[in-house]
Amino acid sequence: MARAKADIADRKLAPQGKLRIEWAEKNMPVLRMIRERFKKEKPLKGYNLACCLHVTTETANLMITLKAGGANVALCASNPLSTQDDVASSLVKDYGIAVYAINAENRKVYYQHIHQVLDTRPHITMDDGADLVSTLHNDRRELIEHIIGGTEETTTGVIRLKAMAEDKALLYPIIAVNDSKTKHFFDNRYGTGQSTVDGILRATNYLLAGATVVVAGYGWCGRGFASRARGMGANVIVTEVDPVKGIEAAMDGFRVMPMAKAVPIGDLFVTLTGDIHVIRKEHFARMKDGAIVCNSGHFDVEIDIPALEKMKKKKRTVRKFVEEYTLKNGHRVHILAAGRLINLSAAEGHPAMVMDMSFANQALSAEYIIKNAHKLENTVYVVPEKIDNRIAALKLKSMKINIDRLTPEQVKYLASWQMGT
Repeated sequence: MARAKADIADRKLAPQGKLRIEWAEKNMPVLRMIRERFKKEKPLKGYNLACCLHVTTETANLMITLKAGGANVALCASNPLSTQDDVASSLVKDYGIAVYAINAENRKVYYQHIHQVLDTRPHITMDDGADLVSTLHNDRRELIEHIIGGTEETTTGVIRLKAMAEDKALLYPIIAVNDSKTKHFFDNRYGTGQSTVDGILRATNYLLAGATVVVAGYGWCGRGFASRARGMGANVIVTEVDPVKGIEAAMDGFRVMPMAKAVPIGDLFVTLTGDIHVIRKEHFARMKDGAIVCNSGHFDVEIDIPALEKMKKKKRTVRKFVEEYTLKNGHRVHILAAGRLINLSAAEGHPAMVMDMSFANQALSAEYIIKNAHKLENTVYVVPEKIDNRIAALKLKSMKINIDRLTPEQVKYLASWQMGT
């Protein structure tokens, strides 16, 4: 195997990383089935794929699948704190995949790695947050003529890309993997719900039972975390700006109120909105002593930490991933993981079982782009329903679950307007 290009922390970590990659693979049966077909058919042969994703064990299995399909793959991190250095090492040493990612890399290195991945002159981009796409459009436009399409993994990235498409600024087609049913119904709700709890507990060893937990945002990620926090005994408050989601949260049994009303009574605050400055100066000023604040949205902008820095009297690290800010009024506010993704910074991200479907969407969407690039326009597409349903069927098969099929009579009835009642 040729020595892969890389900028990683330590190649000696590969044995540990390989074991963890193999453990995740046991729980990713859908991706495994796709990989077996890809090995035989080589649908990605000759194509360069530039991937900006969280460098985790689950992502490693996606990279291995793409390579099995014939792709030339290069991977960088979509978040400076989410890289698992042992996994990066194993991908390079054991699988010959180019990786540019180091845990806790600074902003300069983060973008240097994005440019190194783009130096491979990709035909397809695979993004998580749209930093790869935005860098291409802003700094590397000479590469766009080679690109036939891309995919986007997360809500935040889809929001950015749809805004680009609306402004006619998007220069190649993107498939919004995040918006497939087998992604956001499961990954966002069950994956984010569980892994956010996991990250908070690993960072703090905090007891959720009896605590007042404020959940900012009631999208699929917010729904998932709110339900799991309640399941562990927390008193959950939801804040929202969308009236429909506000009604839904209320009908799901949660208290709904503005953030300004929630801050004096909350013990733990979690942002899951994809927007900027959801918790800001006026909120910090009214929090109770000892409040804990964290983010499970993609970027670290949801909590206005620069404002908190200006407000602080002193600051210290009290635990790994926990920084304590003492304000002038004597109250202490604890920020987890520097405001970055708590589930990936302080824990391991989503369980492999749920990422199995998300990354199956990525693999099949890459194949779809190659087959259909000639008829795709420069806009954001949803994953075709046939692919979504195929992934759901494969997941059920892997779980040894069978479901009913429509009878010919039922098919006819559903397609008819004459039959009526």
